[in-house]
Amino acid sequence: MTAPAYSVAYTVAPAIHDHFRQHREDLAASPHAFDLDLLPGPQVIAAIVDVAFWTSLRREEGYLSKISLAFVPPRPDVHPLVFGRPIPLDPTELTRLAPAVERPGIHLGVWPDGDRLVVWGTARTIPPLCFVTEVVEPGLLVIKHRPGSEARKFVNVAVLEGDRIKIVDEQASSLPDCPQLLSSLLGFDSPDDGSNSYNVLVQLAVSMRSHGRGGILLVVPNGSTAWHDSIVQPIVHPVTPPFTELAVLAAHARDRAPDPEWLDRLTRGIDAVAGLTAVDGATVLDQAHDVLAFGAKIGRRDGAPPVDGVVVTEPIEGDVAARVHPTQLGGTRHLSAAQFVADQHDTIALVASQDRRFTIFAWSPCAQEVYAHRVEVLLM
Repeated sequence: MTAPAYSVAYTVAPAIHDHFRQHREDLAASPHAFDLDLLPGPQVIAAIVDVAFWTSLRREEGYLSKISLAFVPPRPDVHPLVFGRPIPLDPTELTRLAPAVERPGIHLGVWPDGDRLVVWGTARTIPPLCFVTEVVEPGLLVIKHRPGSEARKFVNVAVLEGDRIKIVDEQASSLPDCPQLLSSLLGFDSPDDGSNSYNVLVQLAVSMRSHGRGGILLVVPNGSTAWHDSIVQPIVHPVTPPFTELAVLAAHARDRAPDPEWLDRLTRGIDAVAGLTAVDGATVLDQAHDVLAFGAKIGRRDGAPPVDGVVVTEPIEGDVAARVHPTQLGGTRHLSAAQFVADQHDTIALVASQDRRFTIFAWSPCAQEVYAHRVEVLLM
């Protein structure tokens, strides 16, 4: 394999290798140890990232090339579709192949063939801790892996955007007052042991970001009406009785192993609720995942001071928290979400921007102010 022309691939490969190696070593002694033979070396990682980057800049009949490359052999558990002749790991070849594999859940399987890497076919199921490189858009790549539970979102390891490298900081979940949602996005809401775990808020965040219209989701305590004090009355679209489908489906996952029919119903339910956030105003959800209202206009609680600043964090290595005015994060939508959390300390607010940035607002009891956690790097 020749040295990569995309220099970032060479720069980031050792750190990516160390991430996967450390996770596999941590699990080696557990009864749920995962495929230690699937660990690619730094040179292999650099080669795959390099090819993915140059493929991302090419078009096939005017369409952008969107592919996902997984370092895995054609074994039965990945549901392989094996090509009669392996395809060279080459941007030109992958661009021609891209239209056939652009749908979610289809990965091009990459594996050594002698002294070269080839694409042997497609995989529809990815083993836990399998190295995956996804092309999101031109020049934008995400390095990720699947955690122990098949139903959960992939865990992002790094985001590469041109010459910008963002390595996800796994220690971000240990920050004081870190929201549980951020821990879930980082992959630390449950152990990588194959146990059932499906975080509804994580999937709602992904779906909100996907519709691209922007929106606010307010998560309030069960049975509480205090949040009404921070909403302009009357509520534009109250949901009466509350929509309980997500709560019922989430309870199913706690009681038994997820099945395809359940997963399809939950996915459709999540997309329906996320769609409500595209309506002007905020969607209100309680902690049990019951939908209480949408299109709600946020107002400052009587007697409450206006929020004049929030502490911004991003879960990437080298990030330094900074205090800014909420409007610097994206305008009135972010200002109103920050005000709501400043007034209602036991709530969180999820805010999607039209440019697909995503922020979690939460009150910090330690700092006694609102924290704004920028998490789009975890949602790609």
